[in-house]
Amino acid sequence: MASHLVPSVQEMVAASGGDVVPPRYLRPEVTSDPVAGDTKAAIPVIDFQRLLDPDASHVELARFHGACQDWGFFQLINQSVPDGVAQAMMEVTEDFFRLPAETKKQFAQEPGQLDGCGHLFVVSEQQKLDWSDVLYLNTQPPERRNMKFWPDSPANLRVTLDKYTAAVKNVAECLLAIMAKNLAIQPEAIAEKCIDGIQTVRMNYYPPCAQADKVIGLSPHSDAGLLTLVLQVNEVQGLQIMRDGKWVPVSPIQGALIVNLGDTFEIFTNGRYMSVEHRVVVDPQKERLSIAVFHNPSMDAMIGPLKEIATCEKDQVYMTVDHASFRRLYFSAKLEGKNFLEGMKLKISSSSS
Repeated sequence: MASHLVPSVQEMVAASGGDVVPPRYLRPEVTSDPVAGDTKAAIPVIDFQRLLDPDASHVELARFHGACQDWGFFQLINQSVPDGVAQAMMEVTEDFFRLPAETKKQFAQEPGQLDGCGHLFVVSEQQKLDWSDVLYLNTQPPERRNMKFWPDSPANLRVTLDKYTAAVKNVAECLLAIMAKNLAIQPEAIAEKCIDGIQTVRMNYYPPCAQADKVIGLSPHSDAGLLTLVLQVNEVQGLQIMRDGKWVPVSPIQGALIVNLGDTFEIFTNGRYMSVEHRVVVDPQKERLSIAVFHNPSMDAMIGPLKEIATCEKDQVYMTVDHASFRRLYFSAKLEGKNFLEGMKLKISSSSS
């Protein structure tokens, strides 16, 4: 859970000029992990409008299926979020993180809570920290919104966030329906679990760091939910995904959404579609900003392999738990690769009959 004891990284950078990195942020493993330099490792690009075409070519659907099955990450071009809505969302994100520290502290996280401005996944006073600040908010369903943490400055942030997350939700629902089609199951199998589904947003600020090779912007992890749709605010790269034992840098396409599958989708599909470990590195001279919108089933949904995919109990790879317990377990631990999902796997007995 969040800790109110963690100082703002943005404040530390301003105070030190970015030259001083407190020991708690030093991450020696950053430089030891290999990074792919092969341009062929670029993540797939999917055309949203082609997917929506009733006469969508089997080629495009097959490419989409391959992106979900083999990569778990893709860039979505020609997506339906209006340009003006996306642009406004990027602008209010920049404006918010440029507010004076005292103003942002009015929306600071409280002990044991996720909503608000601060840090996530801080579970001890000793753990290493990420070089980033975040604003994390519940956006759907409306009754889960804690408006105390929705900033009223900049003045248009609330209405912009409402419009943007509504538009992104429509994109996510379309993608889920097409994924169901590609998996040869009825769309209702997933859609029924998402009635009053939970949507949250994480606005990310990664300050520059003179010792960028010794810190990490976001620890390696896989997301908990069904789908995450990310809008990059500026041109600074930083997102990397794990593939074949190497970190593959993602070069965002202007106007595209970066989409990745989460642990819940891997569990629903019993491993046919897999979530992917990813991280964020920081730049030595430039700040990086992004907006991630997470889509999850409803709180009363059970998280386990869909019966339409794992027809027999003996075929199930993952356990089934209620969504509240699933989220509580995920957010109560620090980010550590795919360890959380590994813990959701059923222990198969090796004894013979």
